This record gives sequence, C-alpha cells and structure tokens, in this order.
Amino acid sequence: MELQVREWGEGERAVILLHGMMGSSESWWRVGPALAALGNRVLAMDLPGHGHSPRDLSLTVERAAAAVVATAGLHDALKPSLAIGHSFGGLVLTAALSELQPMKAILVDSPLSTPPGTDPTLAHEQYELGRRARNYEELRRTRPHYSDKDARVEAAAAQQFDAETAAALSSAASGSWPAPAGTLVIRARPSNFVSDEDANAMRQRGVIVHDVPGASHAVWCSHFDEFMDLLPR
Repeated sequence: MELQVREWGEGERAVILLHGMMGSSESWWRVGPALAALGNRVLAMDLPGHGHSPRDLSLTVERAAAAVVATAGLHDALKPSLAIGHSFGGLVLTAALSELQPMKAILVDSPLSTPPGTDPTLAHEQYELGRRARNYEELRRTRPHYSDKDARVEAAAAQQFDAETAAALSSAASGSWPAPAGTLVIRARPSNFVSDEDANAMRQRGVIVHDVPGASHAVWCSHFDEFMDLLPR
C-alpha cells in the first residue's frame, strides 16, 4: 500500500513523522515546518484508514509498517535521519525499524504492544462512537492544551478516520515490538500509555526515556518548545 504523504522543506536529510490513532499527517502541522526550517525534508504519512490513505480491512501492525517502508522507498526516504512516531504511530515505527533503518528513532507516548484481539463488531462500534465524539466543540472543551487549529485539525482527521480499518487492527492477534537501545522515548507524565514500570524496563535496556511532567498525550501540543528542544538538530 502507498500512503498519502504531506511534505515540508527540502534537503538531503529526510525526516518521517507518523501520527497516532484517529489523527492524520496534518497533526504535525506545527512540528513539520519547524523541522523543515532546520534544513530537513519532512514527510508526514497518513497511516492506513486515516487522512487520505486507503483503508485496509485486514490491517495489522506489520501491514501498517510495511506500508510505511514501501512509501518511504517511493519517496527516496529509506534510512532517514530521523523518524518520529506518536502513540499508534510509534508502535508502527518500532515494527518498521529493521527495514526503515532511521539514524534516530523517537517514540512519543507510544505503547509497544497490542492486547489480545477483540470482537471486530464491538471494536467498530466503539471506534465509530469515538470518531463522532471527536468534534471541534468537544475537543475545545476537553483538551484545553489544544490551540484552535489543533482542535480543527484533529476534528477533521476524525471525520476522515475509517473505523472498520481500526476494528480490523483491534481484532488481530496481540504482539510486542520492543524499542531497541538508543531509541528516545518522550513520555507524558503521568501517561496512560507508558507506565512507570514500562519506562524503567526500557531504561534498563538502554532506551532513553524523557518524562515531560504535565504534558498531554500529544506532547508537542502542550509543551512545544520543550518537545522541539529534545529533537536532534
């Protein structure tokens, strides 16, 4: 599968950005241009069933990772200087690392395993309810750290989100994709996705875990300057 790509900037150094569940490539609307201003060619991908990318009713983490690698190859972006994955995008990134081969990988508040498969009909209903509730007014009410544009961007992404693709993923077998040593994990604290126990276990394996106290799940939305300062130049 070839994924839809949003690009900023030019240059020899490629950067790949992968959004979280129910987001889109536009979720990086502030981060992408900032990285491009540093001389990078930034490629933000719409994952399967998100944004303008095709749906996939047999989606697994491995299939999403393969789509990322294939799309990077088509855009001459294999072995990028940097790859960043947020939440579900971070999980996909870890599954793609062996073939994508970025010089540096960063995971933003990302779980690194999936639970046992659930009933696809029930999962579809839950995702559809979540999609409908993710509108501009509700996002502004429940996420005070969002700017007006953040709320508009994420509400638009929810409208494009394909609940059946996500349900297929939720019904797939469980799996785990540990982050290799040297990976940087940027974690909100407290985090609903990376527990203190998981963070300590990663540190023992040589993963660099940086906590951002009080940050939102999308860390750059609430702590943009601190987030950008953590990225390699």
